[in-house]
Amino acid sequence: MKVINLISGPRNISTALLYAFAQRPDFRVLDEPFYGYYLSNAELTIEHPSHTRIIDSMECEEAAIVNNINALASGSHVFVKGMAHHFLSEKPEYLKEWQNVILIRHPGKLIASFARVIPNPTLMDIGIKKAAELYTFLNESGHRPVVIDSDELMVNPEHYLRKLCGLIELSFDTGMLSWNEGGIPEDGIWAKHWYANVHRTTGFKVQQKEAARVPPHLGPLLAEAMPYYESFENHILKNE
Repeated sequence: MKVINLISGPRNISTALLYAFAQRPDFRVLDEPFYGYYLSNAELTIEHPSHTRIIDSMECEEAAIVNNINALASGSHVFVKGMAHHFLSEKPEYLKEWQNVILIRHPGKLIASFARVIPNPTLMDIGIKKAAELYTFLNESGHRPVVIDSDELMVNPEHYLRKLCGLIELSFDTGMLSWNEGGIPEDGIWAKHWYANVHRTTGFKVQQKEAARVPPHLGPLLAEAMPYYESFENHILKNE
């Protein structure tokens, strides 16, 4: 059985992909299983919504989380939705055993959306630097991840998901294109803070095309993030 490990940043339509894989009868899905571990061990500069509840309700020991995921995969394919920055190890060796997919989004759009919940994020908080580091680590280890882009996906979700499934050696399931409004049982307890938009959807929703409005005080963060985003340019799966 496969572990499909989605390495994302916040506000990247990663939850919609979680919902897509949740519709497949051959998959179990996990919503950010490393979140409690991250909150317990990272040097944080911001307070996350439901911080204490997340830690108290989740496994917070890295090896135990990995063992739980692998045990679940003994009976079913597993889709793990996670944030890049939740992997605190510089070289998380266990990722070599999984099929890794890195999901990116233009930092301007990501930062504009993220700042509506957390007004002063840092480069660590948006995950793009860590995603680039994980790509380098896995690629140099002979385990190159698939890189997908949220804007590319939304050009034609069915076509893109068919291409993605082909690359990770899965059959495509048309059920991945729609879900019931209101969320799924596997949502993390943080869903009330972050998932309002996706809870109103029943499928992949085309994003608004207006330019992202990055708050002026986050302009330096955008400039800091762009080189990491651009480092993926030649690796992105195209929707064509």
